Amino acid sequence: MPQFDFDLMINRRATNCVKWDECAEGVIPMWVADMDFQVAPAITEALSKRVEHGVFGYTKVPDSYYEATVNWFQRRHNWTIARDWIQYIPGVVPALSVIVKALTQPGDEVIIQTPVYNCFFSSIRNNGCKAVLNPLKTVEAGQGLFSYEMDFDDLERKAASAKAKLLILCNPHNPAGRVWTREELSRLNEICMRNSVRVLADEIHCELVMSGYKFTPFASISEECQLNSITCNSPSKSFNIAGLQISNIICSDFPTREKINQAININEVCDVNPFGVIALQAAYNEGEPWLIELCSYLEDNYKALRQFFAEKLPQIPITRLEGTYLVWADIRGLHTDSDTLAALLLEEGKVMVNAGTMYDTTPAGRDFIRLNIACPKALMMEGLNRILEICRRF
Repeated sequence: MPQFDFDLMINRRATNCVKWDECAEGVIPMWVADMDFQVAPAITEALSKRVEHGVFGYTKVPDSYYEATVNWFQRRHNWTIARDWIQYIPGVVPALSVIVKALTQPGDEVIIQTPVYNCFFSSIRNNGCKAVLNPLKTVEAGQGLFSYEMDFDDLERKAASAKAKLLILCNPHNPAGRVWTREELSRLNEICMRNSVRVLADEIHCELVMSGYKFTPFASISEECQLNSITCNSPSKSFNIAGLQISNIICSDFPTREKINQAININEVCDVNPFGVIALQAAYNEGEPWLIELCSYLEDNYKALRQFFAEKLPQIPITRLEGTYLVWADIRGLHTDSDTLAALLLEEGKVMVNAGTMYDTTPAGRDFIRLNIACPKALMMEGLNRILEICRRF
């Protein structure tokens, strides 16, 4: 019997919730990467206890914080992390920005594998660097599904540029839904090392993996991968605590950590709040049973969505989802673009999705939309039926 109720409908309206309060009353939000589930009880209990104390001044990050992080990744992913590799920071997006600042100079090139999370673009642009695209290749996966592969030949060419200094890896990949294999990651690192390109691994979705797939931390693969990389991770996506603003940068190389620490202080993102510190420890120490049930529920939602598209919208292939709770859908069969469809879905269908142009302004983004399925199944199905009604017009 399930221990946790992910079917529970929670009214998030009028709580200053970005996901719900950014759209009008009556709209179902299937856009931003935020789950509509209550967090693990262990997190709520730990936060409640902290609130009862009643004083919320500057917080010191305790030894137990580092122990929880180290133990989690050792237990879950067989990745051995030393305490002094860990630098805390309020979020993965600030982490991306400070790492780009630390390891590049204005005018340098940063490689990204598109379509990809939109903040990769802004983190590069805001530091005066140039985003160089290494587009992923689509491959047929059968039964109305498609997937993506890395284009290693193109990566060889892009990494060979004297200005290329950094590659931002998304693992698992948002929005492609890939959980990259050990072999793929090893080959990527070989190319990057051969060309003196460092790898910045955004692994924020690392716990959200479907059955049959295995997440591999990039830095855990080999000593070469460890020394050539910096990892950003957080319990924020997996445990639905993004608003508590807590993340970690993990890097084994001391000189690189010193550069990153300097950039953290230049950007003034060196302090975290007490609730994030408490929540991370509760999640990593006591939240695993909740996480296991969550992943099972998300997989059931994906199976229902897959069946829905196969039966009612076969002209729209969807990703073979290996990780995350974000489904990437190919709308070329509708003969429209994602901005037009997303606007129509919002205005007339009363459902909000992400237009693919957020992740790539080329046809590799314009021809797609992204759907968030991290909500009670009944709500997801209502959203899908609204999408169906609009898509029938094309």
